[in-house]
Amino acid sequence: MFRRRFSLGWTLSVWGTVIVILGWSLFPIYWMLVTSLKTNMDVFKVPPDFWPLKPTLENYTALTTGISPIGRFFFNSLITALLTVLITIVLATLAGYALSRLKFRFRDQILVSVLVTQMFPLVVMLAPLYLLYVKAHLLNTYTGMVIAFTSFALPFGIWMIKGFIDSVPVEIEQAAMVDGCSRLKAMWTVVLPLTIPGIVATGIFAFLDAWNNLLFPLTLTNDIMMKTLPAGMVLAFTGQFKHDWSGMMAASFITTLPVLILFVLLQRYLVEGLTGGAVKG
Repeated sequence: MFRRRFSLGWTLSVWGTVIVILGWSLFPIYWMLVTSLKTNMDVFKVPPDFWPLKPTLENYTALTTGISPIGRFFFNSLITALLTVLITIVLATLAGYALSRLKFRFRDQILVSVLVTQMFPLVVMLAPLYLLYVKAHLLNTYTGMVIAFTSFALPFGIWMIKGFIDSVPVEIEQAAMVDGCSRLKAMWTVVLPLTIPGIVATGIFAFLDAWNNLLFPLTLTNDIMMKTLPAGMVLAFTGQFKHDWSGMMAASFITTLPVLILFVLLQRYLVEGLTGGAVKG
């Protein structure tokens, strides 16, 4: 009987913890949706309404009829994020394989150097990066944005994919090479299929880094038509004397949907990548 009471108490504790964590995690999304359905007058109401008495969709219709080029911001974010994912996966996979399998001088120093680049705050790199981009004529270009996003996502990707490649037994790759495969073919046909969860997880993190980055597009683009969503929304919905919070929440809710869909579709790979990296890295 004592064991049954203990099991019931344990079950209630687990479910209570899960409910609290879910409420804590999902409340910002709920509040974003509720605020997007209010007018700007209702947003500042005290005490606040946890559901608007007269919900309105005018903030969503204003996104398509207003002067703010939200569609252009969305396109800029999507194209730069996808290119960042592609380049990060290719470079991180090749670098991770080389650092995992090949023996050469200064290999450990290179690994530490890659890790050290993650320790610098992003804001420290903005001024020298801006001056470099002026000299290289990369301001207001997709190329410049993708290079900046990739430089931020690549070190983490190299370490993550290297950890997964380390977990693949070398003997399997050597057996493939004995059967006639070149090193490149052995990597492609034997190693990479076993590291798919790590590669996909790296791509998801690179996408989220590029999609949510504010400082790079805010600093490295002067043309409003080249802004990505975070920087464009800051300029479109905020001003010196007025902030359109309900309009910003409507735009934020719509632009959050691609990330949520991506997470739902690839959550299996993300969980496998995180747990596998935690154990193997």
